[in-house]
Amino acid sequence: MKKGVATLFLIVFSMLFCGNCPAGETLMMATTTSTDNTGLLDYLAPEFTRDTGIALKWVAVGTGKALKLGQNCDVDILLVHAPAAEKKFVADGYGTSRRKVMYNDFVIIGPVRDPAGIRGLGAGEALKRIARAKATFVSRGDNSGTYKKEIRLWRLSGRALPEKETWYMETGQGMLATIHIAAERGGYTLADRGTYIKYEATLKDKSPFAILVQGAPELFNQYGVIVISKKHCPEIRDDLAWRFSDWIVSARAQKLIAGFRLMGKALFTPNADTR
Repeated sequence: MKKGVATLFLIVFSMLFCGNCPAGETLMMATTTSTDNTGLLDYLAPEFTRDTGIALKWVAVGTGKALKLGQNCDVDILLVHAPAAEKKFVADGYGTSRRKVMYNDFVIIGPVRDPAGIRGLGAGEALKRIARAKATFVSRGDNSGTYKKEIRLWRLSGRALPEKETWYMETGQGMLATIHIAAERGGYTLADRGTYIKYEATLKDKSPFAILVQGAPELFNQYGVIVISKKHCPEIRDDLAWRFSDWIVSARAQKLIAGFRLMGKALFTPNADTR
């Protein structure tokens, strides 16, 4: 029953995200919200179809949900950003290949006036200061790659996840929606740089936010592509999945990713693993 609901959910979203896809072979993908929210997939999908004749349909959810869709055989391929969970997914036999595709970084954003005084600090120290000030912090709280990173950063701060604190709230929503909620609440949040740039672009330089914490090694954000295992899911189209996996790490696709910009800013940096 749960698998049937997930499949219906995927079909509905696929229709929304790829209503004009050409007839023919179709690849089903689950991906993280940042690749969709930023417009990257709307930019890449027509190029993939032009090169291969394969229509790309996708559902954008948190990485945890995307991995679950793969485990349930509801999709053929994944494009996600939680390396530890991805490696376990492959090790457990649900995926046959995991390749690096691109990266950006996580940033802590907050009100320009920065009431907690975190500007320029390391990520762990910044979260510690937000907690000490009891400043509003808005979390995705959705088992996404971003949320998994946030949990690790709270550990780095020496504090447990403050999920029961009144100043801490979980949206259970995607990255762009979470940024909007944080802006409404005048709070801080952890975001991937690409989605934040998209948010800035929609407001035409009138963002109430500033990037306050950035650049630390622990904020690195790697994206990977995973082909679902044919042994685990006999009915998936792994032939199409391999075509996409090979295409997105190709020199042409990597150049397209490098050229994807908003406000003159790169949202992702290609670093393909061609193995």
